[in-house]
Amino acid sequence: MSESDGAFRSLSKGFVQDYTDLLANRMSFKLSKEIFEVTKEFPKEEMYSLTDQFRRAIRAVGANIAEAWGKRRYEKHFVSKLTDADAERLESQHWLRTSYACEYLTNDQAEKMNERLLELGRLLNGMIERSSAFVIGDDRVREDHSIDEFF
Repeated sequence: MSESDGAFRSLSKGFVQDYTDLLANRMSFKLSKEIFEVTKEFPKEEMYSLTDQFRRAIRAVGANIAEAWGKRRYEKHFVSKLTDADAERLESQHWLRTSYACEYLTNDQAEKMNERLLELGRLLNGMIERSSAFVIGDDRVREDHSIDEFF
């Protein structure tokens, strides 16, 4: 992610200051901005239905990642919020497919967004599978190199 995509700190692997350092969060934020831009072109009659639902779902992914980070002292709560994030990602895929079926998106746009949503799902599920490495009693993630791919 480029510096122009947000004010994100440079990050050395193994140390996370907050949820904005997580690759899944950065990816969901970038997707949220992309979906916001592309849905500006949707028909006005979709403003309070498809457009709103699509934007809300993808934004909820990042919000749930942030909430998961805040609950990382309790593994079950952490996993629950990441599961919510993944459910919102799946809802975003539904709205992506609907948008494509309604011919509001090109095949190229839909394929690229779907690939990023699938990658986001892999990241979220990897974090869930390795949740114990994220859950600790202080503000630092343990030095656990098995989770380096998430930063």
